Order: sequence, then structure tokens, then C-alpha cells
Amino acid sequence: MGSRSGVNPSRSDVPVLGALERLDDGQVVHRNTLPSRRRRIGAWPPLLHEDVVDVLERDGLAAPHAFQQQAIELVMAGEDVVLAGGTGSGKSLCYTVPILHQLRTRKGATALYLSPTKALAQDQARRFRELDARWAQPMLYDGDTPREARAVIRRSGSLVLTNPDMLHVGILPAHTDWARFLRGLSCVVIDESHVYRGIFGSHVAQVLRRLLRICAHYGAHPVVVASSATIGNPAEHVTALTGRPLVNVVGDHGAPRAARDLVLWNPEWDAASETRDSALGDAARIYTELVRDGISTIVFARSRRSCELIHSFAADRLAKDAPELVDRIAPYRAGYTAEERRTTERDLAAGRLVGVVATNALELGIDIGGLDAAVCVSWPGSMTSMWQQWGRAGRHQRGAGILVAGDDALDQFFMQDPAALLERDIEQAVISTTNPRVIDPHLAAAAAELPITPEDAAFYDPEVLQESVTRLAELGQLVQRNDRAVFSGVDSPARALSLRSAAGGRVSIINAHTGLLLGDVEDSRVPGTLHPGAVYLHRGEQFLVVNLDLGSRVALVEPSSVPWYTLPKADTDMQVLELETIRQVGNVVAHWGMVSVHEQVVGYQRKHVTTQQVLDVVDQQLPPFSYATEAIWFAPVPSSLEGMDDEELLGSLHAAEHSMIAMLPLIATCDRADIGGLSTNWHEAFDGPAIFIYDGHPGGVGITRAGFDLAERWVDVTISMLRGCPCESGCPSCVQSPKCGNLNEPLHKAGAIRVLEAVRGT
Repeated sequence: MGSRSGVNPSRSDVPVLGALERLDDGQVVHRNTLPSRRRRIGAWPPLLHEDVVDVLERDGLAAPHAFQQQAIELVMAGEDVVLAGGTGSGKSLCYTVPILHQLRTRKGATALYLSPTKALAQDQARRFRELDARWAQPMLYDGDTPREARAVIRRSGSLVLTNPDMLHVGILPAHTDWARFLRGLSCVVIDESHVYRGIFGSHVAQVLRRLLRICAHYGAHPVVVASSATIGNPAEHVTALTGRPLVNVVGDHGAPRAARDLVLWNPEWDAASETRDSALGDAARIYTELVRDGISTIVFARSRRSCELIHSFAADRLAKDAPELVDRIAPYRAGYTAEERRTTERDLAAGRLVGVVATNALELGIDIGGLDAAVCVSWPGSMTSMWQQWGRAGRHQRGAGILVAGDDALDQFFMQDPAALLERDIEQAVISTTNPRVIDPHLAAAAAELPITPEDAAFYDPEVLQESVTRLAELGQLVQRNDRAVFSGVDSPARALSLRSAAGGRVSIINAHTGLLLGDVEDSRVPGTLHPGAVYLHRGEQFLVVNLDLGSRVALVEPSSVPWYTLPKADTDMQVLELETIRQVGNVVAHWGMVSVHEQVVGYQRKHVTTQQVLDVVDQQLPPFSYATEAIWFAPVPSSLEGMDDEELLGSLHAAEHSMIAMLPLIATCDRADIGGLSTNWHEAFDGPAIFIYDGHPGGVGITRAGFDLAERWVDVTISMLRGCPCESGCPSCVQSPKCGNLNEPLHKAGAIRVLEAVRGT
């Protein structure tokens, strides 16, 4: 079960390791230490305005790191730059300094800062204000900005901080009101750009094209600075986001870094019951022990519910033997008021809090000071996120990063082979710039802002642009006039367009008791989440779906405290629409292309929250839902299926499908919930057995394409995971799926290994 390579003896000057050793009863499967790194000093560029230098030196910044100097000089020269590096390395100075210089030296110059969250924009505004550069006053423009303040910002703002959603729906459609600002735009900052991947990133790429297109209309050609965590394809990703080639990549070389201890912790396995102890329970024990020792700690949970549970477990433990510490820990997640979150951030940075349990809302660059330990409760979904979370500890002094493994197959794979986690390449951030479900509504929004002309080929792929214009014209949304395509609608297309969905529509969720709107869900996720009887969670509160009206697009829910959760049971069918490409993978031919997915919920299972016992299965039939998406599919090697009866055949294919889905996030930057699959003993594509794995977003965002390109590696790690799992017949750590439409029946682990080894040729 892994190794302790790199283990150093516990020493009094490493209190985190001492606390873990007191708890460890075989759960630590690996430990090593990343060495510290010295600072390489650079110099302020000689052309930098003296007032900017004065502001920086007054703030205690006598000289930049070497990489900061390189980036500042590139941006001042008008070069697009992507800054790729760890949390706390000082990337923000690389765009702050050029912005201050531009605003000081160029009359009418403006700058735009884009953040994925309002909290991060507020934190960045605070940093600008602390520099006290009188000519560069930051102005926040988001959903919380008062109406009267918005007019002032449009009229006189020079440094505007906002988010892609507000840019999309509040600024670009009203660009004539922003003409002064856009005409002077010299710099666009895309902070935490690695967040813009998948369907969200695909939408943001279209918003940025609309922005740069309108800037050109006003005669502005701003430099783009993207700040990213370390990803595998920083230049390619930012090029895809902006449509601009030749992006310079500057890493965080020369930034100082303290030593960091890395620990992999696997909760105890019970062979008799074939179950593993709770990751939440173990994380709470570790958290409590660290807090008792005065070790400042952040725990990252995957969900709001997990966040609250870990905080509650820890508070209960501390109340028994260290009650004075109960008020020095806090939870942090979406759903709290902005002021509650700001208070937690300030208290953590000031040392008034010793610990916090957070969702990934605190993964991004909000300043919370330097902590001693960062605990990830289950693998956060990507190496980028894990290093970002671990990077919260050890900024200024030796720190520790701890991964407490969950029951998921990928977590357990990493526990079996720590090098596969700690030595693997950082994933690539994947977006789609060809998905018509994303491009078409944005092009309609762009046409409503300015007519589409041949010059727009500078911002879009010409072929993709023409195909989209043709589709929109056929739908009557655009009218061709000579060489211009003009929007023919009345309402703003941007207002009806969500940046987080590829589906055409959404269903509103209404509290039946209060009549208040709780939120909405995209069409493709409605059958599995809003069917009558479903338990729906909103901001940590539990609701029961009492009615779903697809005609009026409304789901009614009631507050509930039932002790169960629900899993939908669904029938899935697949039709091949277009074969894009094939390649030989081991002993099979893998296919990749477009498929039509047909899903129909036919019932749901109720399981007890605590015991996981199946309470019952309720029959229920909803109308089918269909969408086109990208997929990879193949026919298993016939010899691997010989001698199997029908149930064993279906169980083997089903288990192979589940296990491949579980391991795809190792290959592509995605979440298991972003992927769907179908295994069948007969499909018309092969006139026999088949396995399909598809993007769960209509139109696709490139997830299965990444798997197709690296299919040999994908199959290898899946086999390794299956063989390494200690269970006999299959468990949540290998072949069971938390979102299986067939409620994990039938599954045959040994048959899955046989099928996949035949594919590989062993």
C-alpha cells in the first residue's frame, strides 16, 4: 500500500509531522519533503515611471523577483503574457506595476481586471488601495455595485475590477455607455485563468472574443495578462481563451519558497466489511490535533455539506478538552454573507483564527496570510487544484500539505502508487472553441453589440464563424445585409445565456412555501436532479422536490429533513452521429466522434445518509431527454468475453465502463461528474458488445478527446487501479459509481480486468 520513501524522522522543529505521528496507525502511506528555494532578485525596469517606483518602495518593495522583472518588461513592451506559478509567488505584481505605469503615463488610459469570483476582485481592489497610488483608484463593478455608483464608474473609472459574468451581461451589451473606458483600454488582466476550463472556460473564451472585438471597434488593442496556477498548457490555453497567438509564458522562477512536507493519508481499511473509514472523520481528527498544537491549518472539503460536517466534528472534539479553541476555528463556503466571509478572511490573516474548513472558494488567490498546514479531503480533481490548495501553507515558513484519501477509485489509485500523484505531469486545461451550443448564442450576442463583418475573422476561426452565422440566419436570429450579419431580435441575447451551461434552457427551482427562487438547473441535468421525490441541496439546506412542470420550466421544492438521499435510475441509449477519427489502441480500434445520447429517468433509489443502506427503489417515468456530444467508443476483444453468461457479460462491460470513467480525470482536467457512459451487450455500431464514454455536456468540451489521444495510458492506469484495490468483488474504490443510472447493477470486477487486459494485449 504505497511507500514511505523520503520519510524524515520527526523533529521538534516540524510540529505538523509530530502531530500526525501521534495519530498515525498505518494511515500514512507516503511522506517526503520539497526543499526550500532561494529568491533571485531582479530590478525595476529603467523606463518605469518614478512615481510608480516611489509607491512600490513605500510599500516595502525595494526590488522585484527576477521573474517579475521579466514579466513587467514584456507587458510594458506590449506583449501578451501568461504568468504560470504557485500560490503566493507574487504573480499579481507582474500586472500591477505595468497598470500603474500605463495609468500614470498615458492620458485616458484604462485597465480591466477580470476575476472568477467577486471575493477575489474585492481582495485585489484592497491590494491596489493599500499601494495608495492616487492616479489609480480601483473601482469594483459587479452585481453588488449600487446603481448610482455604476454610472460614476462608466463615466470616470480608469481601473475597473469585475468578473466574466458582469462583463458578459452588464458591460458588453451596453458598450456605448463604456465607450470612453473601452477606447482607452491598455491592459486586460485575466486572473486565475486556469479556472476557465471545461464548459465555463468555453463560454469565457467567447466573452473575451466579444470584448477584444469591441475594443478594436473603439481603436483599442489592449495587452492581455493572464495569471494562472501551474497547468500543462499555459500558452495554448490562453491562446484558446483569447484567440490571440504568440503568448509569452513566464514561470515563477526566482520566487522564494519555504520547505514543504507532503503527506498521503489513507483511512483504515476493514477487510471483513470491505469498507474504509470515513475521510471526513479522519480529516476532522487531523484538523483537531493540529489546532490543539497551535498549528494554523486550512482544510479543503469537496462540498458545502462536507465542509460543515468536518467543522462540526472538530468543534465537538475541541469542546471536550480545549473549549477555548472552539471560537478560533470557522467554516468558510458559499452561502454565507459576503461580510461573514470577509471577517473569516481577515481573522485568519491576522491570526485570530487557528483553523478554517473551506470549500475551494479559498483555493484562489485571496490573501489569508501564511498558514502552517493545508489538508485536502480527497483528491480535489486536478494536480493544479491540489498544488494550489497545498500552496496555502508554507508561504513564509516550513509548511505541510496533507491529502486524506476518499473512497473514490482515483484517490485509492494514488494511495497505491504515490509517485503517480506526486511525480505526474500537470494536466492540460481543456476548452472547446468549436461547440455550436456555446458559439452560436455568443455570436448572436456579439451581433447584437455590433454587426458581424468579414473583419471579425481576426477574432474567430473563419470556418467556425461562417457556419455559426449560417445557422443563426436559418433560425431567423441574424439577417444578412451585403457583407454584414445583423441581429434581428428584440431582447438582449446575453441576458438569456448562462456561462456555465451548454444546454439550451434551464428549469427554475421555487420554494413552494415562500415562493422564492432558489436557483436553476440546466436542461441536461434536470431529470437526474429535479425529478419528483429527489432530495435537492441548496446552500447546505435540504429540500424535497414535490413537483416538476417541464412545460412551465419550474420545479417546486419544500424544506425537508429526511434521513436519506436519492439516486436516479435511468435508461440510456446511444446513436452514432458522426465518426471523426479512429486509431489503434492495443488490440482494439478506438473511435471518436459525435453521438446522440438519449436518457430517461425511470425511477430513483433512496439510501440512508449515515448507513448507506438502500431503503427502497421508487418507480417513476420522466420524458426522455436527448443531446449531441463527443464520445469515444470501442468493441471489446471477443476472446475476452468467451464463456460469460449474459449477466457476467453485462457486469464485466459495466464495471470496465465505470472504472475507465473513474480514471479519466487522471488524463484530462475534468470531474467524474462531467463524464457519462454506456456499456451494452449489443450495439448497432459493432453488431455486438460495446463501451461508450461521453462528455456529459451537450456539444462536448474536449474531455473524451483527451482520453482518446492518451488511450493506452488510460487503459494502463485503469487496470492498475482495479488490480490494486483490496476488495474481492467491487466497491466504491474501484467499480461502483456514485452516479450510475443502473444503481451499480450488475458489476463484475474480475470480468472488467479481463476485458481491459485483452484491450491492452496482456
